[in-house]
Amino acid sequence: MTEETLLVQKLQDPISRNEAFKEMLKLFKERLYWHIRNIVKDHDDTDDVLQNTFIKIFKNIDGFKGDSRLYSWMYRIATNESLSFLSQKAKKLQISSEELQQNLINNLEADTYFDGDAIKLKLQKAIATLPEKQQLVFNMKYFQELKYREMAEILDTSEGALKASYHIAAKKIENILKSD
Repeated sequence: MTEETLLVQKLQDPISRNEAFKEMLKLFKERLYWHIRNIVKDHDDTDDVLQNTFIKIFKNIDGFKGDSRLYSWMYRIATNESLSFLSQKAKKLQISSEELQQNLINNLEADTYFDGDAIKLKLQKAIATLPEKQQLVFNMKYFQELKYREMAEILDTSEGALKASYHIAAKKIENILKSD
């Protein structure tokens, strides 16, 4: 029995759920934080989305069937929560998703939690010009160094499509950075 299988059993057992949840937080909190942060950009928004993600995981853990890895399932929830958050934020501000992305990137310079230099900021601006799916794929591959197999599980798509999407995204970013 793998550690992950054991953790899932503990999470699904009402007696050991709270202790197992603390263990899961220790294992996955930081990785999920950075995954969400790459999508929503803002530290405070990331904390909110992360909290919502863990609430959703806690509420729905009994429905986890083990068809994918726990990690992949949680990343899928975090991704969906992040995208929903951005969509709601854009609606609330009455702007398009593209305008919101641009605003988020522009705000990175003032974000005390952003430790990037001018080059990292340029890269973030270039990533923001990509379509949503390409942004996700690029961030997951470039920053989180996920394997295509893992990304396919999380995003529920083929490895071939992800490879093509990453290649196209990388070329677009390269062209943007070269033109500056």
